[in-house]
Amino acid sequence: MPLPKAELHLHIEGTLEPELAFELAARNGVELPYADTDALREAYRFEDLQSFLNLYYELMAVLRTERDFEDLANAYLARAAAQGVRHAEIFFDPQAHLARGVAMGTVVEGLWRALGGSEENHGVSTKLILCFLRDESAESALETLEGARPYLDRITGVGLDSAEVGHPPVKFREVYEAAAALGLRRVAHAGEEGPPEYITEALDVLGVERVDHGLRCMEDPALVERLVRDRVPLTLCPLSNVRLRTVDTLKDHPLPAMLDAGLLCTVNSDDPAYFGGYASDNYHAVRDALGLAKEQMRELARNSFLASFLEDDEERRARYLAEVDAYEFA
Repeated sequence: MPLPKAELHLHIEGTLEPELAFELAARNGVELPYADTDALREAYRFEDLQSFLNLYYELMAVLRTERDFEDLANAYLARAAAQGVRHAEIFFDPQAHLARGVAMGTVVEGLWRALGGSEENHGVSTKLILCFLRDESAESALETLEGARPYLDRITGVGLDSAEVGHPPVKFREVYEAAAALGLRRVAHAGEEGPPEYITEALDVLGVERVDHGLRCMEDPALVERLVRDRVPLTLCPLSNVRLRTVDTLKDHPLPAMLDAGLLCTVNSDDPAYFGGYASDNYHAVRDALGLAKEQMRELARNSFLASFLEDDEERRARYLAEVDAYEFA
């Protein structure tokens, strides 16, 4: 049985496996520029963040209907459950779908058809986080938040993703202020490719409660001290970091140093269909490459639940933490 864990950094569009992509393409009459699933899987070997994003957005063309989004989410939840995920806080990118003529309601209602029954069907509790694309305009982000108003009963928070460099957090000050006024939780990608200053800006300007990635905080000792003091969670994605060349090899990953520094680190899968591993795959990869001890693995799992947006259900959080504490490693 896998170690119980929460997944806090997961883009639902990044769980689109080649087999499902071809199935949805056939269903919707979309022609993919790949001969078969093997050829598409080969295309998943990209060089950097931008080449990944190009493919990522190209493949979204197969997602058209509520049923497509429901099938995508159910496929992820089944895989996640098999890997010990007990709670998932799932990102989605509405702007990428709106630009293709797919309505906000189609996306949210489709995802919710899976998420609403997830506990019963998969044993996984869920929350949904709407992400703004940082390489789109601030005005577009505000319009997207406005378009999401009818669905805020399904949406827990907002996030910020896509190409980081050249798109500092301050660009999105207004939409994050609006999200805070609506009672939404706030997270943002920062310090993956962008500098440590982006992390500080996300905290000070956007008021984020959790930093997605945050890898480059280690370049700024004062920032590390602040993150430790304020118990700001970092949602690290080790296999993603290697595939996108943020670190050269997994052995070079700063995770052990981050744990030693007292940072509240979590391990997640980011875009697992593209990066070669789901939640437990990432846990096993860092354990093997970095020689993490069993109690460090338990700490990562505990951190994932401590960092979860479960303030509305502390009884559930306590139950999940008790599962982690009782877990017996093989």
